[in-house]
Amino acid sequence: MSERDRVRTLRLDSREALVVHKALAAEQRVKILSLLAKQPKNINEIAEALGISQPTVSVHMRVLEDAGLVETELVATDRGSEKRCRTAFSRLVFENEIQPEVGKEMILEIPMPVGMFTGVSVVPPCGMADEKELIGYCDNPETFLRADRARAQVIWFSAGWVEYTFASNLPPTADVTAVEFVAELCSETTGHNNEWPSDISVWINGVEIGAWMSPGDFGGTRGKLNPGWWPDGHTQFGVVKSWITDETGSKVDGVPVSYTRLSDLGISYQSQVTVRIGIKPNAAHVGGINLFGRHFGNYPHDLILRIRYKLRAPIRLAAG
Repeated sequence: MSERDRVRTLRLDSREALVVHKALAAEQRVKILSLLAKQPKNINEIAEALGISQPTVSVHMRVLEDAGLVETELVATDRGSEKRCRTAFSRLVFENEIQPEVGKEMILEIPMPVGMFTGVSVVPPCGMADEKELIGYCDNPETFLRADRARAQVIWFSAGWVEYTFASNLPPTADVTAVEFVAELCSETTGHNNEWPSDISVWINGVEIGAWMSPGDFGGTRGKLNPGWWPDGHTQFGVVKSWITDETGSKVDGVPVSYTRLSDLGISYQSQVTVRIGIKPNAAHVGGINLFGRHFGNYPHDLILRIRYKLRAPIRLAAG
């Protein structure tokens, strides 16, 4: 390791880190460090470069030296010897040792707006809306390719699917124990029909985990969160359903729906999680889907992915 490749690591809760923090609290001292990071300089050169007096530089240098941030050395020159200053490191790292409860189950909850799908294949009647207006044109699947789909708070389609990509951001020592997908949803038909069944399936990472039969496209009573412009005769709300998969299989609201197990889904550290929700073409009831966001329907939340996990070892996080 060369002289310029030195790394200084400090624990965030240490006294040394506190001293360094105080040393960096002055803007001029930060400028001095930035200057010295490029090349060593003497006091006169620092003062000239920053437009401050030599005594002021000397005061700042003492603070930086006491904090271990700079070093000085005598260097021979044509005029004798001079004191040159340089940084004491090439990289400064503050490290936080996290000590979670190893072995205790924890939950990572990731919300997703209904309009933030990353894949789509839908059949009319279909459409999207936010709190203020319709997005694009109703019954045109190309509307689902618009960039402003991200602002949608309700989406609907009579057949097909939408797919969402979640960044898991799991700790590196996490062992996943279960994955859960939660949504407010119902069937879809023109207007509304409280007796319009639809077999709605969920896939995680391309693997089907199970279906739930929605009994209808709910209306007749206004959705609690729906904006004033939304017509009374349209779909109004859904019901909140939970698909969950662990090593015992897959369930919807606690009721077993398939033998798909967690180990079939390939969820791990640094892996994305894709969730597809739709109706299989050969389903007994192809009755469409309405998906509700936090500003539509009856429940003020987006789609939710919950990943349950346990830590097998403490986490070490470092930020440079």
